[in-house]
Amino acid sequence: MLDILKAKTLLATTALMVAGGVAILVAGSGHGADAGPEAAVEQAAPVGISVMKEQRVRLWSEFSGRLQAVDFAEIRPEVGGRIMEVRFRDGQIVNAGDTLFVIDPSSYQAAVAKAEANLASATTNAAFSKTELERAEGLVRTQVVSKSTYDGRANAERMAQAAVDGAAAALKQARLDLEHAFVRAPITGRISRAEITVGNLVQTGPGAPVLTSIASNQGIYADFEIDEQTYLRDIRGHGQAGQGQTGQGQTGPAQARAIPVELTVEGDEGQVYHGQVQSFDNRIDTASGTIRTRALFANDNGALMPGMTVTVKVANGDEHAVLLVPQAAIGIDQNKKFVYVVGGDNRVAYREVQFGKPVGDKRVVLSGLAAGERVVVEGLQHVRPTSLVEAKEIGDTPSALASRF
Repeated sequence: MLDILKAKTLLATTALMVAGGVAILVAGSGHGADAGPEAAVEQAAPVGISVMKEQRVRLWSEFSGRLQAVDFAEIRPEVGGRIMEVRFRDGQIVNAGDTLFVIDPSSYQAAVAKAEANLASATTNAAFSKTELERAEGLVRTQVVSKSTYDGRANAERMAQAAVDGAAAALKQARLDLEHAFVRAPITGRISRAEITVGNLVQTGPGAPVLTSIASNQGIYADFEIDEQTYLRDIRGHGQAGQGQTGQGQTGPAQARAIPVELTVEGDEGQVYHGQVQSFDNRIDTASGTIRTRALFANDNGALMPGMTVTVKVANGDEHAVLLVPQAAIGIDQNKKFVYVVGGDNRVAYREVQFGKPVGDKRVVLSGLAAGERVVVEGLQHVRPTSLVEAKEIGDTPSALASRF
């Protein structure tokens, strides 16, 4: 019995010792936590920033337009007959005066020969009538012939001269018809295909068929429409159309300058064509609220073709001092646009900003930012409002500012 009591006492003592050790371990763990740092150190996220500086840039307005030939001619027959020859290839460049079609000239050659004979006859008759009149002038003074006879010969001479004039006019018309039998190009440019081929009969008049057409290749027009607000606010008064002709052929004010225009073709945006505004219409269209505008571009290589749909950018006056924000720095929050601005304590702040026209890969700031402020442009995915950042300034690339968005 005594041994049993000793064993129970030993077990109780062991249990108390184990419990005390656990309590000491737990207390020791709590004491160690109190001895550590009160909070973890916040790490600054590395970001790239752009410092807002005023830059002088020229703003541009963008419009859709369509190309038109400077000169365009539909070729129709001016005399009737059967087409004997077609003297061009579809799509080739032709010069003014080149023969394009030959309409059977035989009947017109015969008409010329007849008219020449009629003129010769009329000329001979006029010469004889003049001789008779001269003879009568001498005889009437001696009263060998009567005054009535003299008047008759004078009238015959005048009629003979009129017949000469009529025969000469008929000959001129016959030669003109013969010339028109050889259909010639009225302008230089690229010709279309032959709409009427060899062997077909053609007639003149209001219903005369189109034989072919020619579009000039010496420059090309871009026709587009500028909205009234842009025209009045940004374009009117900053330059002039074409060469500044005003009034009776006099040039405009010395300070007026031609308005530069840039053109790109859909699918070939890398190629930019440079021109200038040629003319504005004489009124604002009340239905659309726009003014028709025409710009002229060189087309030396013939890459621009009438009928193309193009994008036209018109310069808005002179250069202006503006703040520019890289497009990559702009965030969208529903219908608002914002940027992250780094403050003096290197913490990020949310800033709503109003933007204007694009310039290269940047946007013009209308409101919300001031010169000297630092805008996050790289590392946006690592920051949020109040974040601590390590800011590094990223310089602009001149090529981006010089390009057009």
